[in-house]
Amino acid sequence: MNFNTEKPIYLQIVDVIADRILSGELKGGDRIPSVREYGADIGVNPNTMMRSYEKLTADGIIYNKRGIGYFVADDARDTVLAAQRKDFIEKEVPAIKQRMTLLGLDPSIFNE
Repeated sequence: MNFNTEKPIYLQIVDVIADRILSGELKGGDRIPSVREYGADIGVNPNTMMRSYEKLTADGIIYNKRGIGYFVADDARDTVLAAQRKDFIEKEVPAIKQRMTLLGLDPSIFNE
């Protein structure tokens, strides 16, 4: 996995797992690799992986069955979709609008 320096690695891992859920590669009830397994696969410290899993758990995207492992929540896709839509509208759309204004573009071009 290639990481960029603009965002913490654990959040980049969260994004990758969220994208896998949105694409349907991971579905509700699927078991995901353990912290150690996944960390070894992508070359990341287990502590970093644990931070990713803790964030995903706190967000209700995955859950832990003690002694068995981590699983994708049944409503994970809806949760990820809602969060990413909110983030897009709050962060990316304003930047796009500002860039369009600077370039002299009218947002109504999207209505054509």
